[in-house]
Amino acid sequence: MQDPDPDFRPVPGMAEALTPGLRRIVANNPSPMTFRGTNTYLLGETGLAVIDPGPDDPAHLQAILSAVGPGQRITHVLVTHAHLDHSPLARPLAEATGAPVLGFGPATAGRSPVMAGLAAGGLVGGGEGVDAAFAPDITLADGAELEGAGWRITALHTPGHMANHLSFAWGDTLFTGDLVMGWASSLVSPPDGDLTAFMDSLRRLRQHRWQLFHAGHGAPVTDPMARLAALYDHRMAREAAIVAALADGPADAPGLARRIYTDVPTALLPAAERNVLAHLIDLTQTGRAKPEGQLTAHARFALTG
Repeated sequence: MQDPDPDFRPVPGMAEALTPGLRRIVANNPSPMTFRGTNTYLLGETGLAVIDPGPDDPAHLQAILSAVGPGQRITHVLVTHAHLDHSPLARPLAEATGAPVLGFGPATAGRSPVMAGLAAGGLVGGGEGVDAAFAPDITLADGAELEGAGWRITALHTPGHMANHLSFAWGDTLFTGDLVMGWASSLVSPPDGDLTAFMDSLRRLRQHRWQLFHAGHGAPVTDPMARLAALYDHRMAREAAIVAALADGPADAPGLARRIYTDVPTALLPAAERNVLAHLIDLTQTGRAKPEGQLTAHARFALTG
């Protein structure tokens, strides 16, 4: 598979200055799902907000603590969402610093009734892995404002990649977690991922003229509006391909994924199947398709008209 960004080669564990008042430390957890590793951000000059502390890795914890200089302290631990590559280190970091953990809620917070029903029926997520133990000390509602020494951010509830996903607006800069990345499109894996919510979140973000995105993985997105448009168009093209395939007759998510994702390595096919399933559920919710029998990950779907 071709490297999507060969110029992005951060040194794991090294605090790198991005803009005044903002540094990034990349965790040493590279994978097909995390690219070079999880981006942890340190925002502020004296009182620091840590955004996405990352995986449960003592070496990454020490890297974060070592980046705190004289006259500085960590005052907030912010989590975009409860995946195992973003949130598990929040509690050890809070215990080491006394700073509270802030997030939208536990891993299941914000699920739609449809996704809650699928989960109750036994459908479990795939891909990055859910941090079921995540529990913030302080829950942040959509629009909540946070202030520290020299910085102010606004929490935006941006579900889709995960129901409890938050993005954090810092002026015209947005910390997008895994909702928007430059090196790849986001995994949407039901019942934790919800394509209907994902598309709504993209539409919401397109209403503001952002100048820069800092994502959960990969390099900064320097043309946010173009990236949002490209991701939206990509999903619409996938939907069109699925609808076209279903016009030939009923099919399930694995079969459709193999037919549509012809350039995806075998190791990533399960993620592709989840993305197709997310589209099929969205088509079901909008009345354009329906499952043959119960709505499950293995159901065959047919167009309604």
